[in-house]
Parts: sequence; C-alpha cells; structure tokens
Amino acid sequence: MKRREGHAATGRGAPAPGAIGRALARLEDARLLRGQGVYVDDVRSPRALHAVILRSYMAHAVVRAIGTDAALARPGVRAVFTAREVADALGGPVPVIPMRQDVLPRLACFEQPVIATGRVRYVGEPVALVVADTQARAEDALEAIELDLEPLPAVADRAAARRGDVLLFPEAGTNCALTLAGVKGEADAAFGNAPYRRRERFSVHRHTAVPLETRGLLAEWDAGRGRLLVHGAGKVPFHNRRVLAAQLGLPVESVELVECDIGGAFGVRGEYYPEDFLVPFAAHRLGAAVRWVEDRREHLIAANHARDVECELEIACDREGRIVAVRGHAHADVGAYLRTNGVTPSRNLAQVAPGPYRIPHLRLEVSLHLTNKTPVGTYRAPGRFETDYFRERLFDIAAADLGIDRVEFRRRNLVSREEIPYPLPTIEPYGGRAETDSGDYRSTLERCLAEFDWRGRTHLDGAFEGGRYHGIAIGCYIEGGAAGPAESARIVIEPDGAYSVYVGSSAVGQGLETVLAQVAADALGVPLASIRGVFHGSTAGVTDGHGSYGSRSTVMGGSAILAAAAALARRVREAAAERFGCTPEEVEWSGGREARGPRGRSATIAELATRRLEAEARFASAKRTYSYGAHAAHVAVDPETGHVEVIDYVAVEDVGRIVNPATLHGQTVGAIVQGLGGVLLEDLRYDEEAQLLSGTLAEYLLPGAADFARIRAFALEEHRSPHNPLGAKGAGEGGIIPVGGVIANAVAAALRSTGAVPRELPLSPPRLWRLIRDARAAGERAP
Repeated sequence: MKRREGHAATGRGAPAPGAIGRALARLEDARLLRGQGVYVDDVRSPRALHAVILRSYMAHAVVRAIGTDAALARPGVRAVFTAREVADALGGPVPVIPMRQDVLPRLACFEQPVIATGRVRYVGEPVALVVADTQARAEDALEAIELDLEPLPAVADRAAARRGDVLLFPEAGTNCALTLAGVKGEADAAFGNAPYRRRERFSVHRHTAVPLETRGLLAEWDAGRGRLLVHGAGKVPFHNRRVLAAQLGLPVESVELVECDIGGAFGVRGEYYPEDFLVPFAAHRLGAAVRWVEDRREHLIAANHARDVECELEIACDREGRIVAVRGHAHADVGAYLRTNGVTPSRNLAQVAPGPYRIPHLRLEVSLHLTNKTPVGTYRAPGRFETDYFRERLFDIAAADLGIDRVEFRRRNLVSREEIPYPLPTIEPYGGRAETDSGDYRSTLERCLAEFDWRGRTHLDGAFEGGRYHGIAIGCYIEGGAAGPAESARIVIEPDGAYSVYVGSSAVGQGLETVLAQVAADALGVPLASIRGVFHGSTAGVTDGHGSYGSRSTVMGGSAILAAAAALARRVREAAAERFGCTPEEVEWSGGREARGPRGRSATIAELATRRLEAEARFASAKRTYSYGAHAAHVAVDPETGHVEVIDYVAVEDVGRIVNPATLHGQTVGAIVQGLGGVLLEDLRYDEEAQLLSGTLAEYLLPGAADFARIRAFALEEHRSPHNPLGAKGAGEGGIIPVGGVIANAVAAALRSTGAVPRELPLSPPRLWRLIRDARAAGERAP
C-alpha cells in the first residue's frame, strides 16, 4: 500500500508575492471536483479485512454474557473481540478514552472504556468487534453473536440525572460529574441594590455536526518493520498517535497516522473514539490490514453529540439600562461518559457568557450531568452558540421591560475600543485568566445595521403581512480562537528550487492548503507557483503538531510557517556562505531564486538545494485571538404551520487580518447555514428509555441548498491581533455563534402580538405552531 503523507495544493498561474489578502480560488478544489480526492474508503489495501461493531441496543444494562462461538464459526470470520479478549491481549485492564482538554483528576472515573466492560451506558456503545474477510461476512457474523443484557433503569434526561434515583457510576455517588463556574467581580452583591432584575429560563436542544462523510479507518500492522500505519486521521493526529501507541504498548515513533481527504469535521470528527483503538488493535493483533467505515445510523448514535443545555439566567441593570450584573446556573446533559473534550463546551459557555458586553459582575455556574445518551463533545462554537443564545434572548426581554430600544440597549453596554483588552470571567476550578485582544465592537454593530437597512425595516417588525408575522433582530458576539499551545511547520527546498511546506495543522475542509500556501509564498518572497505543496495533518510531516480545532489552523499554522521561513533563510545564507567562502552575514537572500555574496558571486536556490535545505520551527502562544461581529435577521412566521422563512440574514465580522477573503466568506456563510439548520430543523430526540428517535436522516432534518437563500456576509480587518506575527484571528466559528439568539429574537419579535414567547430551541414548525396555539388560547381565557 502506498503511504500518503498528506495532500498538496499546487499553485498554477500563480500571482507574484503579495498572495496574502487575495481572494484566490481554493487550490485543492480542482482535485476534489475532478473526483481525484482520496477519502479513507478510497485507500486500497489488497489484503484488508473488514471490521463491524456490535453496539448495545439498550441504554443502560449489565452485560451478563456475550456468546461469540457461533459468530466465530461463520465462514471468513477471523476474530471476535470483546472486553475479555482486549484485556487478555494487553495483559491488563481495558484502556479508557483519556481527556484531551480541561483535565481534572476527579473526572477520571467518568471516562469511557474503549469497549464495554460489565455495563453499557448508552445505545450504540461498542460491545464487540467482528473482523472478517468481507463486509457482508462480518455483518452476518455480527447477527450470530448472543448478547445477554440485564436492563437497568435509564437516566433519560437532566431531571432524572439530578434526582439521582439511578446512578450511572454508583462508585461516584452522583450523576453530576462537575460543576464549574465563570466568575468575575461579585455578582450576588451587585444584585442587591439593582433597580431592575429579570430572570428567565432558556434551553438549547441536542444536535450535532452530521458531516457529509462518516468516520472511517484503515489500520495496517507491518510486523517486519514493527510499524502500525493508520489512515483516517483528522483534527488531532499527533495526540491520537500518542494515546494509541501508549495503549498498545508500542513506541510512539512506530505508529503513523495519515490524514486523508475529509468530508467535513466541524469538531466532531477526529477526536479519539473507541473505534480509534479497536480497529488498530485488531490490525496489530491479527497482523493484517483492517478497514472500518461507519454507516449513517452508526454515526448518529456513536459520534459525539453536542449542545443540550438549559439555563436559568438573571440580569440586573440600572435605570438607564446599563448592565450591573449577570448570574445564573446552567445544566448540561453530557451523555454517558466524559471523553476527550466533553467538558470544553461547558467551560466555554461560562467563560464567553459576557460576549462583547461590559458586564462588571458575573457568576455563571454550569453543572455537567450524566445521562444514558451518547456522550457530547465539541461542535463548531461549542458552548459559545449556547451562551450567546441565552444572553441575547435575555437582552431583548430586558430591553422591552425597560422601554429601551434593542439596538440602543446593546450600544450602551458594548465594551468600548478604549477598554480592550477586556478581561473575561475566570473559570473555577481551573483558574487562569483570559482577555480579548483588540477591536471596536461598536464598529461592526453599526456596519451591520447599515448593511441590513435596520431603519428601513422597522415598520415590518411585528407586522402581519401576506398571512405571516414578520420580525427583525440583531445580536453581537465574540469568537475566541487560535487555541495554543503551539504548532509546527517544516519547509523543504526541492532540487528544482520549489518549496514543500509541511504543517502539523489538519485540513478538515476549511481551505487549509490554499491559505497556508499564500502565507508561505509571502513569507518566502516567491510566487505562489513556487510552493510545490502544503502537506498537512499526517504525523510523518513534522516532529510534532497540534491539529485543527478552535479556529486555530491559520493563526497557529501560518505563524509557524513564518518562523520556519525565517529559519530556512538562515540555512540558505549558511549554505551560500559555504559555497562563496564568506560569512552568512555577507550573503543577501530575502526570498526569491538567487542568493548573492561578495565580489558579485551568486547561486540559485536550485544550485544550493543540491544539498538538502530545510528548516523546521515552532510557534507557541498561550493567548487566544478574538474575532467579533454582529448579525441581523428578518424572518416571517406562518402561524398556521409554524414554518419560519429567513428572508434576509446579514453578518459583519472583524477577523484581524484576512489571508483569503474567498475562503473566509465560505466559512462564514457555511457556518451560518449550519446554525440555521440547528435552530430550525435539527434535533436529536430520545424517548423515556433513552432510545434515539431521530437515528436516520428521515427524522434528523438537515438544511438543503435552497432553504436559506439570502445570506450576506461582510468581513473587516480593522484591528489586527497583537498575539501573532500574522495579525490574524481565528474565524472558522464566528458565523454560527450568534445564529440562535438572532433567529429566536426575530421570531419573538414577529410573534409579539400573539403573546407567544420562544424560550426553547429548536424553533421547529410543530413547536412554534403549538406555542402560537397555546398563546392564543391563553389570550382567549384571559379576562
């Protein structure tokens, strides 16, 4: 099997240096549009076996027995692995999925074993792995396994988890894994004398990313070389390699993870799942290549879910509508286990609760409750989407109570340009300080109002025209991105004088190859055509890497490229000095095809590269960047059906420095559509037995290309980030953050005359229809 180190973006018809800031078409798209992409299911291995996974059909049960004899007797079956076989092979306990972010020792007891050991805690939990020589034979053998489960009462929602009648982990004595808090100032004391107070309860439903391509892996063990090769890596391959190597008892350098093309990730794909151990384990154990690709139902029940939070939030203001304090308590349903980054959404929810507003006193507690549902993880703007919805809904309610225009309420409370950097709440018990980096929040608000024509539309707000209620709304947000701690890049001068760039960042559909090629071309002072390729994600490219999450790849990967280019310049001068017989300081080279020395001597880069010239460097930063902006929407609600039409949607954001306006625009619009789908369509619903009711795309509704036709996005670069040499800010998630609050407020404005007040997402047609019906009935009963 041919080993793939990554994917290259080749610049053809390339512009001269000055590539940053140009709206270049994505270089990777030509390959993808021609059907030349290589996804994990396209990677061929002539001797590959096929794996399928037996998953629990009960949400909560004791595993009494797993009968595998009949399955093993089926033709073509090579192995059936249960927890017993895994433990026996490793000579120890079954490994667990370790936390990657927000680690606390007390959370270890809630980590998920890679295969069920004694008890299952959600529908879809892996119980056995079957490996056979064909997919069909593996699936037939799966049906022959005798799984004996003794049912336990299911903890189906947050309320049941809080009651604690049934415990998922009896040894823990509670279903509440952790209560954290975002703290700033003295919220309780500030509430004491506030002339205005309002408390509301809101909720965001459970939904998830549903990328076009489901997860998959191809693992191959080469016993002769003592090497394990795994195709299908994404997001954080270096972290996953370290975990996998340790769990298999292999040296980390003997494990290589290779990133294929990825049909969407959005924070869900690429984390360490049970399958990321089980499939390579089977390959290692059998001395073979083993392939696994999940179907859509598997994906919906087994990949990380997201959101699923309710919050009671209270605001205190002075008589002029200036916010004095905010406090509240949120309850997150985190599912059956805490795995990899299951705490991160709740942490973000508390820390980003103020958004771009001046809130001097805040205390927001978030309790993480275990239920018999699929575990949660990060999904584009984790926690930020939820907390923005809670805050912006409460702001509109407070503004109405105070008789203050919604826009003016926000103007009065936005952090001013002079106050930035502005401190965010500290998270207990983790500690640490965070603050925004640069910006002018008022500027994006005013630009959004102008582009949306807010004044020209105010006559429509609450109007009933054409059998529908119309409403408009606006909201502001910040996006914390460019998560550290570091990223690596390596640049190689090829014998023909072209440059190959290797980065630890991963490509998950965000146009990474194009953007980083632009950064590299400018850093090296060469045309884009001189960049032979940007190779990414795979563990063979650089010494270490941290992947792509938290809107970090352009800032961290791009800054690492700048550092590598500087280091390469030193290497070129050293090589030229050796050729010229002079000191490196006497060599002139600031990019380009030729280095010049004293006495008129010169050498081309191709001549110098006969001896391999390369440099690797690392960029580290502990400070996030903060993009920010404002969104506005105009909706129409049909009271007879509950259907919401998004008539117009405008987004304005400032992202520091724009490397490629075209890819940024695509990210923003795509994120908005994703948010609209989450607000209006998507819903992972469970019954009282914690059985998933929306396990296919017939029940889990996704937006189509024609559903949200008018979306306008405007990007600014008025305030660069001081925390990285590019001046760029992470911007992959800002498009989705304000969508819930803006759409819910627009719907609330439309329905103002009916008395219907939306407090729960999703705003699906059945839910809105019932809300309108109940509000009308209550109005008719009122004296």
